[in-house]
Amino acid sequence: MQTINVVVLAAGKGTRMFSSLPKVLHKLAGRPLLQHVLDTAAQLTDTTTQIVIGHGADLVRQVVADQKVNCVVQEQQLGTAHAVHQALPHLEQHAIALVLYGDVPLVQVSTLDKLLKAAGQNSIAVLTCNVANPTGLGRIVRNENDEILAIVEHKDATASQKAIKEINTGMMAIPVHRLRQWLPRIKSNNTQGEYYLTDIVELALADGCQVHTSVCDDEQEVAGINNRLQLAELERHFQQREARKLLLGGVTLRDPSRFDLRGTLTAGQDVEIDINVILSGTVSLGSNVIIGANCELKNCQIGNGTVINANSIIEDAVIGNHCSIGPFARIRPGTELADEARVGNFVEIKKSKIGKNSKVNHLSYIGDSELGVGVNIGAGTITCNYDGVNKFKTVLGDNVFIGSNTALVAPVTVASGATVAAGSVITKDVAEKQLAIARGRQSNFDGWVRPQKLPKKPD
Repeated sequence: MQTINVVVLAAGKGTRMFSSLPKVLHKLAGRPLLQHVLDTAAQLTDTTTQIVIGHGADLVRQVVADQKVNCVVQEQQLGTAHAVHQALPHLEQHAIALVLYGDVPLVQVSTLDKLLKAAGQNSIAVLTCNVANPTGLGRIVRNENDEILAIVEHKDATASQKAIKEINTGMMAIPVHRLRQWLPRIKSNNTQGEYYLTDIVELALADGCQVHTSVCDDEQEVAGINNRLQLAELERHFQQREARKLLLGGVTLRDPSRFDLRGTLTAGQDVEIDINVILSGTVSLGSNVIIGANCELKNCQIGNGTVINANSIIEDAVIGNHCSIGPFARIRPGTELADEARVGNFVEIKKSKIGKNSKVNHLSYIGDSELGVGVNIGAGTITCNYDGVNKFKTVLGDNVFIGSNTALVAPVTVASGATVAAGSVITKDVAEKQLAIARGRQSNFDGWVRPQKLPKKPD
């Protein structure tokens, strides 16, 4: 098995993005373009990775700081061959250098495996693609035997060469010991005045080294991003690809063109997802889960048979089986819902455990709380968990009933079977099966007259 030294070129500024952010850090499906490439490279076996950075080098370093990669700086952007040359001291003599690009995010592992199999210690492999519109891209020039002769950049191509539809994707697999021989021989005598890595093809042929090509059938897979229009186009291509996988795997998407996956999703049988749903991070859906329109789920686990109604947001939470959430509910980090719990419209829950068959159905805020089994929370109830400095906990036992418009001032415990009357402000613990009433006495006054507005004086 050959050792692979991955070299990711990521030094460009991305002028056409009109952004202070380096191009490779712009996001597609919630991840930086560069991260897509690194994630794909990490799936190859026996690899090391070098990232050639330049513009925004410090920002790129921050993004990859916790990953097993090495960054090398290209101080001046003098072309692709010059960029690879910066990584050369870090490459192993008997390895195969796999050259990738930080702004080509959708290349697949299967495509790279095929490319690597075409390369050896005395042969290089070039990834090509037949495209409908090759304008601006390097052309693959072949002889009458269909053997590659050269790669000609668009600006240096003749009229007949510009008619060629097969283009160079830029991705190559090259033996490192040969790379050390060829890179110093590349010249910058071209229209751009740059050192092109593609010139290696002619040098290899001149030295009797075989040059193979591997063809990718999907031009979107090898498309680079230079502006925000291309970024948006590839975003849709990615989402359609992911939607297709889900549909073929048995997930119902009401409209695949209005679905966004920005992480990973695992789903059981008979899952239904309505329009404009965004899934981020790691999301797990059990069987028979229904997600309504306009919902956002991030890093959460949803149990079997749970229904998430429209316009709800769930983040960093664990939801049990056969729960009902929303519409317009917000489940914040640290929340756990036991089986058959119900969270209704305009309810926010943060860092709380909601027991089995408990209900928080309307216009309530539950934070830093623990609810037992069969608890009923009336409309307009809030837990007052924060004093401006510290957070405090509210504990409600099994079968507690909280009347509407109640404020529970933490730290406070309402024991099992207790009832709190509507409109109460609870500041002390309530024992089992007690009724707690904490509200001012009502007074009614006869003959009271509302203030009246005086008539406006004429101008």
